[in-house]
Amino acid sequence: MQNDQRPSPQKAPKLAMCLVGVWFSSGCNLDSLLGGDGALRETASYTTTYEDTLLDLARQFKLGYVEMVAANPGTDPWLPGEGTDVVLPTVHLMPNLGDAKPDGIIVNLADMRLYYVDESSSTTRSFPIGIGRDGLNTPIGVTKVVRKKKEPSWRPTARMRREDPELPEVVPAGPDNPLGSRAMYLGWPEYLIHGTNKPWGVGRRVSSGCVRMYPEDVETLYELIKVGTKVTVVDQPVKLGWIGGELFIEAHPTQTQSDQLEASGEFEPQMSGDIVEQILAIAGTNRGRLDWGQIRQATLERRGYPIQITR
Repeated sequence: MQNDQRPSPQKAPKLAMCLVGVWFSSGCNLDSLLGGDGALRETASYTTTYEDTLLDLARQFKLGYVEMVAANPGTDPWLPGEGTDVVLPTVHLMPNLGDAKPDGIIVNLADMRLYYVDESSSTTRSFPIGIGRDGLNTPIGVTKVVRKKKEPSWRPTARMRREDPELPEVVPAGPDNPLGSRAMYLGWPEYLIHGTNKPWGVGRRVSSGCVRMYPEDVETLYELIKVGTKVTVVDQPVKLGWIGGELFIEAHPTQTQSDQLEASGEFEPQMSGDIVEQILAIAGTNRGRLDWGQIRQATLERRGYPIQITR
């Protein structure tokens, strides 16, 4: 059951690490990540009521289902129980685009989020998304928005109709349309960014390759972007960034681990040498400040929010 009004989050004083916390609805930049004293803001938590599920809370706080489960290991997603403190992973580091300047829409498959860089206001908005399931993966690369459509019709692909012969050739706009109320068509044929008539699929790997958004979020993004907007899709489970003179790591489950998390509530931990190389490269002359215990814990647990790894 969802409440009519979004509950108020509380600070999370029980968290031992210093976390970045800011609401994406107001944008995300360095100034908003720092408090008046120059210290990093803390993340937020929420104390559940009897009726809450992590699926409901994800929608209420503009989060995805898997990222809520990853941030709260051991919590029953369908019955967390009254009075349970759950972490709200409400802020994320930007994906690394190398020498390229962040521009337009950036989709990171690993954290199942879409980032929109608004050059006119120098802010970045972030939205939870659903992506392609195993065997129907969302492609990686660079494309652009080639068309926008309000109240679109949906035409199932030949593959979909082979798998389900009862599907009609065309589904008109309306509550039964899987595209929802808005669609942004990409330069990749058959791939779209669109709304949905099944919001529970946001923050999960359940689509046929398209990027799906909450109904309210797709309407917001639709008004922000123009035809021709650049779209960059990456898959970065581990992100790193310097904020306020400290290095942060944000580790998410890989796509395979996300599937494991959905299936059993846990995933097989892994820490590759590539992660170590990335950290050493960005640390540079500050390698002596690295907290390797914290790094190991963050990369094995993959809670999906920024954690400070310098001392």
